[in-house]
Amino acid sequence: MEHEHHHHHSEHRGPVIRIALAAIFLGAAIAVEKFTDLTTLQLLPVYLIPYLIAGADTIKEAIEGLMHGDALDENFLMTIATLGALAIGFLPGGEAQYPEAVFVMLFFQIGELFEGIAEGRSRKAVAHLSEIRPESANLAEGKGFRTVPAASLRAGDVILIRPGEKVPSDGTVLEGSSGMNTLAITGESIPRDVAPGDTVLSGFVNGAGALTVKVTTPYEDSTAARILRLVEDSASRKSSREKFITRFAKVYTPIVVALAVLLAIIPTLFGGEFTRWLYNALTFLIVSCPCALVISVPLAFFGGIGAASRKGILIKGSNYLELLSKPDTIVFDKTGTLTKGVFTVTAVHPETLPEKELLHLAAHVERHSTHPIAASLLAAYPDEADECLVSSHEAVPGKGTKALVNGKTVAVGNQSLMEEVGAAWHHCSHDEGTVIHVAVDGEYMGHILISDTVKEEAQGAVTALKGLGLRQAVMLTGDASEVAESVAARTNMDEVHSGLLPQDKVTKLEEIMKAAEGPVAFVGDGMNDAPVLSRADVGVAMGAIGSAAAIEAADVVIMNDDLSSLPAAVRISRKTLRIASSNIAFAIGVKVAVLLLAAFGLATMWMAVFADVGVTVLAVLNSFRTLSAGK
Repeated sequence: MEHEHHHHHSEHRGPVIRIALAAIFLGAAIAVEKFTDLTTLQLLPVYLIPYLIAGADTIKEAIEGLMHGDALDENFLMTIATLGALAIGFLPGGEAQYPEAVFVMLFFQIGELFEGIAEGRSRKAVAHLSEIRPESANLAEGKGFRTVPAASLRAGDVILIRPGEKVPSDGTVLEGSSGMNTLAITGESIPRDVAPGDTVLSGFVNGAGALTVKVTTPYEDSTAARILRLVEDSASRKSSREKFITRFAKVYTPIVVALAVLLAIIPTLFGGEFTRWLYNALTFLIVSCPCALVISVPLAFFGGIGAASRKGILIKGSNYLELLSKPDTIVFDKTGTLTKGVFTVTAVHPETLPEKELLHLAAHVERHSTHPIAASLLAAYPDEADECLVSSHEAVPGKGTKALVNGKTVAVGNQSLMEEVGAAWHHCSHDEGTVIHVAVDGEYMGHILISDTVKEEAQGAVTALKGLGLRQAVMLTGDASEVAESVAARTNMDEVHSGLLPQDKVTKLEEIMKAAEGPVAFVGDGMNDAPVLSRADVGVAMGAIGSAAAIEAADVVIMNDDLSSLPAAVRISRKTLRIASSNIAFAIGVKVAVLLLAAFGLATMWMAVFADVGVTVLAVLNSFRTLSAGK
């Protein structure tokens, strides 16, 4: 970080020195003009020194743009206007404008310096993400370890992570225990304790204990690599305001150049003084530079994305940041999003079998499933030492699982699966939760009650979103209606749709989108919600670190799994848009006013300097405010 800090300072040292030297030589030139009797021609080299010190880079870029056929940019406009101001004193009746020419170029460089500083600060807001990039890894080799590039890691490699080192790629802890600093990935400052069997993600920073880790993901597909690609790609996804500025500049600049030429020629055809109208045309050219818009609007959005990333919210582009400002409807998945997704067996209600036997059958059938409910069944019956023969596992989407256990067909799932196998199931009236029914060869054996926990912040987050103007909150779930209604009531939902298969969620979301009056966001836990995340106007993946499907499908990734980040994201988005819009209104308003004055010969070159460089500096300073959005 110290090196990076030094780099930022050294990056601006050159422009600062040039501006200071140009200012000193300009002061000396003004003193020479005031206290000597030098002619206009003799004063020219005196003023050319500060002019070239301040404007050499601008003139060089203008020439390069001209050679590449892209002349109509701010460098070209500034060069032509200032060279014209230097030359106007040699025209009949013309008065030398040397100080004005140098001041224009000097202030233009000051504006460029402010732009560079602003970009540096905005990039610094996102730059903490680059800190997650690990450079090397300690790869197990024989009885020791050797240092290899992190990019060379492959699944199955065993690595050593020493205290203070970054985790180079996602993996599972084999030996050791430690506290992991997850701040760069999740935005959370509280260390996460890990022990053998736990997952660690690339970008985590190891605490005090050494860890031996088995790599589960190649480096290029690791969490850190995917997040960095996401941030790098975000600049290509522009908001409607940025697209407007790009189109505006392309049309606006050629038009004002043509108007400046006409302003110099047409009045003189009707008897106007050429030198006076050339001065007005040069003033018009300086004012016309769209620097304030071209610089400040993208800068505001980049700052907003940086502010969000500091709070553990990754936004893939300015267009999604813009859409987040005005959500009409937010649709929530239930399990893992509104609830913690940590299921536990809370009751066993057998019909003909002992409780342990019912759990035994359910755990065997769900042994190869990755669903959280299956994990809770396995946790409730961990004994795998018995000699049951289990085969022919079959997952029935949206219903459950079937398998052969000692030659008998055991079905474990919801009531739809029971009806499919012909078992006479019945409701559980003892408690709220997810009911898992069990049938053997079509005969109903009983059911197991599994409960999830609603996240503590869920109701407050939804209430806060409604306070920000959200029209409705909707929940979609594949769970039973009783459980869905209970969770919906505790999380301030306006609508709930239960018993949905994965494809039904997409259909229901499309219905909601047709009826909505604005953008519709879908918030899911990222594991199995990729189709719905992709279909929504804004897909938000909750707690998706480590989930490749979620990061690819979602437009926004809430890395810390905290629902209260949603209203924070909306507030950041709105502040960013307010700042970008105020920059547009201010810049266009001032420029139009001074352009009109210049067209009637009422504007001075000093007004032009303010309308261009002054407005740019003020707009850039205004864009700085996005860096504190969400605080």
